[in-house]
Formats: sequence, structure tokens, C-alpha cells
Amino acid sequence: MNKFILGKKLGCTQLVKGTGEIVPVTLIGVDDNAVTQVRTPEKDGYSAVQLATGSKKVKNLTKPLRGHFKNLGNFSFVKEFKVSDAAEYQAGSKVSLEGFEEGRKVTVSALAKGRGFQGVVKRHGFSGGPASHGHRDVLRRPGSIGGRFPQRVLKGKKMAGRMGGGRVTTKNLEVVRVDAASGVMAVKGAVPGHRGAWVEVRG
Repeated sequence: MNKFILGKKLGCTQLVKGTGEIVPVTLIGVDDNAVTQVRTPEKDGYSAVQLATGSKKVKNLTKPLRGHFKNLGNFSFVKEFKVSDAAEYQAGSKVSLEGFEEGRKVTVSALAKGRGFQGVVKRHGFSGGPASHGHRDVLRRPGSIGGRFPQRVLKGKKMAGRMGGGRVTTKNLEVVRVDAASGVMAVKGAVPGHRGAWVEVRG
């Protein structure tokens, strides 16, 4: 059965296996997630489970969210996961790290770091203009962006613009270690997002 949980990226470090192998890992802090809503095909047209974690001041929650959480808590992060059968979940129950054993392959999604407005060299890997004699201030320019026909810039043209900040999913990451008592899971490799970013773990 697929498992899923919400956590917070704590940072990166290294772990040493029993064989002496050094493994780069990302630490994900996980508190017990609360089930805030269960969607069924009869009522909603599909099966899904809504999880929530984190905490906010009550004054910072909108009134619709206060009513939706129904005294379960003042959560700061809510996500929905589609499941084939949501009958085993009930609103108000908890989801923990149980089931995320070592060696399990997981998929992690989060919002990537925002890079701001970037040029084509950094954003798309353009080589820029030549650096030989007779060329000035062209090293990081994109060059021509159109032609004689159709006398306009085509949609999808790679140009400078906002970079990063979108949702990124990394698949097939191995769970190296799980400390259920401390609520920390170590995943091999890099996970999208900055330190403190909310992440979704599915596997």
C-alpha cells in the first residue's frame, strides 16, 4: 500500500552505513499528520485523503479554515493525496512515520528555491556571444530572437525571465534511516526546497 506524509526539510548531512559507505542524505522532520478530510467517490467523485501539519496562530487562520479544521488544530500546511480506497482513513485520525522503513523508495515534492530574474546563460545554459576582438558586451546576451518571417517572437522562445520557485518532484529516493521517536527521516540525495520548506513524501 502506498504511504504518504507531510514534513519539513531540515537540511543535508552525511550518514555512515555499517559497511563504511558514506551516504549524503537530506533530513526531513515529520510530526504526526492529522487527517482533516476524507473524500469519497459517492460524495466528491474521487477518493483522496487530506493531511495537515504544522501550526499557526488562530488569528492568522481564515474563518473558512477554522471551520474546516473543526478543532483538530491550527495547521499551517495542508495537502491532499489521491488513494484507491479511502475507507481506512477517518477525519481526526493521525498519520505517522510508521510504514516508511529503511530501503523504501519514495517520491518527494516541494517548492524549489526561487532564483529571481535570470538571463539566458544561467536560465537556459546559452553559451553567449564570442569573446574575440571586435565584440563588446555580448558575452551573456541571447543573440537574435526572431527572423524575417513571421516577423514576431514565437511563443515558447527561450529568453530571460523568472527562474525557480515552481513545484519540483524528485523520484526514487531511498529512505536510509527512520527515527520515529524523534520524528526524523533521512532520505538519500537532494530534496527540492530551502531549509524549512514543507515537503510531501509519497512511496
